[in-house]
Amino acid sequence: MRTAPGGTYAVGLIGAGIGGSLSPALHEREAALLGLEYAYRLFDLDELGRDPSDVGGLVRETQELGLRGVNVTHPCKQLVVRELDELSPEAAALQAVNTVVFAGDRRIGHNTDASGFQEAFARGLPGAATDHVVLVGAGGAGAAVGHAALALGAERVSVLDAEPDRARDLVDALTERFGPGRAVDRELGTLGDLLARADGLIHATPMGMAAYPGSAVPIELLHAGLWVAEVVYMPVETDLLRGARARGCRTLSGAAMVALQAAGSLELFTGAQPDRDRMLDHVDALIADRRQAA
Repeated sequence: MRTAPGGTYAVGLIGAGIGGSLSPALHEREAALLGLEYAYRLFDLDELGRDPSDVGGLVRETQELGLRGVNVTHPCKQLVVRELDELSPEAAALQAVNTVVFAGDRRIGHNTDASGFQEAFARGLPGAATDHVVLVGAGGAGAAVGHAALALGAERVSVLDAEPDRARDLVDALTERFGPGRAVDRELGTLGDLLARADGLIHATPMGMAAYPGSAVPIELLHAGLWVAEVVYMPVETDLLRGARARGCRTLSGAAMVALQAAGSLELFTGAQPDRDRMLDHVDALIADRRQAA
């Protein structure tokens, strides 16, 4: 197993506006309890003055620094794919990567977002109906949760994105994996009609993040018959979730997904087996600490 000098597992996160990320503390707390020396660094595109299109160069630089691997987040999960030497089956199906493991000179892409969302959904929304799910956002996170929703047994997923071509590409990928009729792309203007007949909504755009305040979904379109799942976790309490609860919806925040995808990444980086229940507790504690500090 490749390590940095001193025997410490050195890993990192590449993305934009990630200064408030929970990932360093989340990974390092669990690694310490597993008896590992572990250091987690942030490589913020905004602070570094780097364009998202340069994610490949930044990945190679982190590899040269001796890191074991890096997590990748918005807006680079799809951009990084073409910069890698190999993809896991899940990452290849999604064409989105959130974890890159360095093996010698090779860069191997994985995706733990889909499995993280799938487990978070099963834990947080047990018994939720999934005959018709509306997915807003078809980027890297949207690809992961779209695949997860169909793997969970959704009969049909309607995909909407501000870039219609991206929605169509995701539907094509979902159709190839799950068969015809399970996924359809729709125009954003049809969102109200779709939600009126849907069982649930998954939000997978950057809207709601600290850098992108607001809600991508008008709150007045929500109703008590919907469940609402959020991918954003910085902050964990988004405008969308507040509005959904006020309208009587069952909700799922992005906190559980971030904990469970982190568990998958940590295992890929180290070979150790994280305690998933414990990682959910870590996220809750970290969020509580943030709130108290504020």
